[in-house]
Amino acid sequence: MAKRPKAPAKPAPKPAAGRKPATAQADKPAKGKAVQAKPPSAPVPETPALDLSTLRTRIDGIDQHIQQLIAERAQFANQVGKAKGKLAAAVDYYRPEREAQVLRRVVDRNDGPLNDEVLVRLFREIMSACLAQQEPLKIGFLGPEGTHSQQAAFKHFGHSIHGLPLASIEEVFQEVEAGNADFGVVPVENSTQGTIQSTLDMFLTSKLKISGEVELRVHQHLLSRSGRIEDIERVYSHPQSFAQCKAWLREYLPKAEKIAVSSNAEAARRARNADDAAAIAGASAGNVYGLKNVAGPIEDRPDNTTRFLVIGRELFTPSGNDRTSLLIFIKDQPGALYNVLSPFAKRGLSMNRIESRPGHTGRWQYAFFVDIGGHVQEEAMRDALEELQELAHEVKVLGSYPVAIA
Repeated sequence: MAKRPKAPAKPAPKPAAGRKPATAQADKPAKGKAVQAKPPSAPVPETPALDLSTLRTRIDGIDQHIQQLIAERAQFANQVGKAKGKLAAAVDYYRPEREAQVLRRVVDRNDGPLNDEVLVRLFREIMSACLAQQEPLKIGFLGPEGTHSQQAAFKHFGHSIHGLPLASIEEVFQEVEAGNADFGVVPVENSTQGTIQSTLDMFLTSKLKISGEVELRVHQHLLSRSGRIEDIERVYSHPQSFAQCKAWLREYLPKAEKIAVSSNAEAARRARNADDAAAIAGASAGNVYGLKNVAGPIEDRPDNTTRFLVIGRELFTPSGNDRTSLLIFIKDQPGALYNVLSPFAKRGLSMNRIESRPGHTGRWQYAFFVDIGGHVQEEAMRDALEELQELAHEVKVLGSYPVAIA
């Protein structure tokens, strides 16, 4: 690739007519004024660089202090648990709105050098470990181990949880409804491929509530047992991942058979059994199933992001920056959609997303999934929903929950 030629240096501007250059004027004193010699400025002493031994000693002291503070925080977390009284299970101690407020303050205080995402992850793990003193939360996710859903669960709850890998999105809903899982984590939309319809369809009949959301930057990798692209004759992956990597596959593996499976981790599990097979999955799946990285990241868009929902059994109080998800069954009449959205527009409430699905209430009847900025306990949202009840056939509040953080 040829180098772009450098722009020629601009010539120095000519002085205005009748005026001398500033440098010449500065060199000569004004007439009738004595020149006073400036005293020489004292040299600024340089801070001596610390030797390696001293640096390590100071880091050890800081580590000890951090450990003491974490222990102190864990003790206070225990006292908070006791102040709440005897509760039934770990899920009763968990407050997503409180965690969101803590993490927002972490971001607000951050002046570097670590970025917001790193600091949020560190504090998540501290809070996760402190909460697990009572009892680890049981979190269901689309399994097996190594899926992006598991990564999303760890990002939201930290690693001090008891993970429950489940075979399908439907099973995640069922286990949370039955109380075998405290919360579930399910994918709902991808920034390049759109909505995961099976998740939306579950909300048509489920009584569960959305209690949080996670945004996960998704990187896809081509993984195989041999690590050689020339060996690959078939590729396993989830249909969404195939769609996210279709341009790369068309260029580099145009003749390979593409086999859709229930999850990327399942793809990795199958690919480990033969040298001529490969999987499209996250790097963590390769670590779990002992596969080598053939290529990656291979997603067609570098900003490829999947949004996950955290599902639970109750609504939580406002965190200060929340989103409300609604399921609206409209009346079959002209302007029906305009009518049901107008109560939010009149009150300055922003709609973040709208999606239609067959309503399962009759032929050609549709329900609309709508995300609105705000919380159901806030006055503007409460008034809008009250007006909406008169305009829609049915309104179901799916959840009011903190907006995703870092």
